[in-house]
Amino acid sequence: MGRKVILATCSLNQWALDFDGNLERILRSIEIAKSQGAKYRLGPELEICGYGCADHFYESDTLLHCFQVLRKLLESPVTQDIICDVGMSVTLLTTSRCNYTCIGSEICAELWNPRSPHVDMGLDGVEIFTNSSASYHELRKADHRVNLVKSATTKSGGIYMLANQKGCDGDRLYYDGCATVAINGDIVAQGRQFSLDDVLLTQTQNSMPVTFEMSHGLLIYPLLHCVQEYEHKPCHRVKVDFSLSDCDDVYLPTHQPIEWQFHTPEEEISLGPACWLWDYLRRSGQAGFLLPLSGGVDSSSTACIVYSMCVLVCQAVRDGNSQVLEDVQRVVNDVSYTPRDPRELCGRIFTTCYMASENSSEGTRNRAKELASQVGSSHMNLNIDMAVKGMLGIFSMVTGKCPQFRANGGSTRENLALQNVQARIRMILAYLFAQLSQWAEGKPGGLLVLGSANVDESLTGYFTKYDCSSADINPIGGISKTDLRSFLQYCVEQFQLTALKSIMAAPPTAELEPLTDGQVSQTDESDMGMTYSELSVIGRLRKISKCGPYSMFCKLIHTWREALSPLQVAAKVKHFFQMYSVNRHKMTTVTPSYHAESYGPDDNRFDLRPFLYNTRWSWQFRAIDNQVGI
Repeated sequence: MGRKVILATCSLNQWALDFDGNLERILRSIEIAKSQGAKYRLGPELEICGYGCADHFYESDTLLHCFQVLRKLLESPVTQDIICDVGMSVTLLTTSRCNYTCIGSEICAELWNPRSPHVDMGLDGVEIFTNSSASYHELRKADHRVNLVKSATTKSGGIYMLANQKGCDGDRLYYDGCATVAINGDIVAQGRQFSLDDVLLTQTQNSMPVTFEMSHGLLIYPLLHCVQEYEHKPCHRVKVDFSLSDCDDVYLPTHQPIEWQFHTPEEEISLGPACWLWDYLRRSGQAGFLLPLSGGVDSSSTACIVYSMCVLVCQAVRDGNSQVLEDVQRVVNDVSYTPRDPRELCGRIFTTCYMASENSSEGTRNRAKELASQVGSSHMNLNIDMAVKGMLGIFSMVTGKCPQFRANGGSTRENLALQNVQARIRMILAYLFAQLSQWAEGKPGGLLVLGSANVDESLTGYFTKYDCSSADINPIGGISKTDLRSFLQYCVEQFQLTALKSIMAAPPTAELEPLTDGQVSQTDESDMGMTYSELSVIGRLRKISKCGPYSMFCKLIHTWREALSPLQVAAKVKHFFQMYSVNRHKMTTVTPSYHAESYGPDDNRFDLRPFLYNTRWSWQFRAIDNQVGI
């Protein structure tokens, strides 16, 4: 015999140090939970102060304001007649006994620990496990999280509830919701992973297939075998004079498992960065985005993510989301505006700019123009040759020297410097137009500059320091070129952006060197000395597998044995580490990027390594040579 227990877990779009907003969203989620009959409400990790406070956690102000908000919650009539699990920067891990029902709490990281607290808690009689989480999005990560939740109750039974932060908390991470409830190893409730709603509630209304009769201090679970035989650490208990269930509510049906609906990686790229961009835009106080659109895969991917954001905004407004409507009206500075068409919305908040030079081809110009037309952005064509000649004129006037491209007899240093001048002028012009284009049209506000360097290019430093990769934010900086290509194909089918077909068919090129008979002669993979797919493999080995040059070589001679000889593998490994170490300094100024891959080289948070290396790698490369037999 079981009793009905209505439990609510939620995903909140909290913001670091936004105590007013965080309190409002917490209270709103409790109101929703109570309106649906829940007796217990679980919130995400550190929801009072926000998860991304970083060094602000050390400030006494943060602690003070957390307790002030906690007092507001305790005094509010909204929090009466319900158990509310809220988190702040001072917490205690406890378990609570409620009329023979035992609730145990663990925090986000403990679920991923090989000896999670729920193991001992389950052995000590806990029936309901709760996890206030702040688990950020990475491509292909959701299935791992779901499997951990399922496994937590597969062996010992009970209910596991996971609440998760959602949205951009103020930095590179996007927390992707997915509030989850599992019973005896089965998923019974799934919250949305990507949404523009600030408050999302997920609840279950099931009878637990357990008895509430105590036996030697432990509860009896149908799936639990010989629990008493295992040693476990007793948990501290806090008694609560509150009942989760009604004694008269018995003989309920057991739970019904659901099949978890996972997004494809292409859908994740379309949704995650788009939600992150929307949070950033509405909270920044700016009027939209400006993107240097080159007509290549990377900048086109950024444009498609902005378009996907506009699709989500229009859909949220159609669904009656008053907060999104209020936000978009503030962004466009029009309280009467209601977005209905993504292309029309793009035209109001998204500016694209093709910056041509004498080295640009008609093909890239036309591809950029066609894509801009299909997404609906306000598009500009401009030529940077005058600015480039002005910069070089200053140099020639001072030095008496006139640098030449390699194709015209110049040295490698001259060739690289001439490419960098073009790239950096594009960055300067992007910020100029971002700051003043609204002013030129008599509109208030400025635009956020979007970057479009992918994770593989950042890994090797294949970009100019302070060029168009230098932007305010970069939605694709944590995504590989391989995944971006798949994403663009998805956009062709999902959004009917047919201009992307010719973009995907063209070879990736920076177009910074002179054309040959009007055709592009420079390609990215030729410049880098390896393919993008090879870079993805190397990137994962460097970061995830923690490989240096020698151990990476030892792995790759087996991985690539069908395509490359040991000598060729050695050459690629050496070439990569030389590029990586020479260009590592660029990571200290890289644009903040959406975190989507665990092998990203972002120096500020996820990849703490030196930026001044001995680029000869003499000991390491000698070990490789000895292995090859050189």
